[in-house]
Amino acid sequence: MRINDDLSKPVIVHAAKLDWVPSPAAGVDRRMLFRVGGEVARATSIVRYAPGSAFPRHTHSGGEEILVLEGVFQDEHGDYPAGSYFRNPPGTSHIPAAKEGCTIFVRLWQFRDGDQTQIVCQPGEGERATPRPGASAATILFDDGREEVRLEDWQADETISVANRRGLEFLVLSGGLTIGGETLEPQSWGRLPAGTDLIAIIGAEGARIWLKDAPLMHPDVLPMPE
Repeated sequence: MRINDDLSKPVIVHAAKLDWVPSPAAGVDRRMLFRVGGEVARATSIVRYAPGSAFPRHTHSGGEEILVLEGVFQDEHGDYPAGSYFRNPPGTSHIPAAKEGCTIFVRLWQFRDGDQTQIVCQPGEGERATPRPGASAATILFDDGREEVRLEDWQADETISVANRRGLEFLVLSGGLTIGGETLEPQSWGRLPAGTDLIAIIGAEGARIWLKDAPLMHPDVLPMPE
């Protein structure tokens, strides 16, 4: 399966308008944003857990990066309410579940070889950063020099510019904005190749954005199993 696999082209996906696709686990459905591979794949998805659903224990051979969008995501290590962000590096395992149901944003098999940083940021945690012009707040969730992940709050009716040296990926969490005349709402996801700056006109409600500043695919990304 190949979905939005040409990393040289800008892409915007209005995920909230996509159909949910069942996963192998009962009650767990996906909206696929980027995918190369079958059930084991390099993938970026929005995943919905019905109340009481769970995945069996599995090892993340290629690493897993998650942002909780709605509800409370859980595993045997604890509860992660909406706004939680974590990275499970290659070799880690868990039993994900959601007693009351939840929706998460997840990236799989996109870790670099040797990246073993495991972090958990509960809502409100992270390093406060100086907001860019037009933003009211910025929080760095992860920065190792090779990639930076942050949450930003953008003010209503502002025009925001984000320079793009390495590649940008973003997800609208709340509010709305316009890029190139296209209106983005919550769960709208985008990816821009290096050199294409992000220019956004923010709507009347403002917007909260998840941003990843990094190569769209690391040159030393972990190889997929054959």
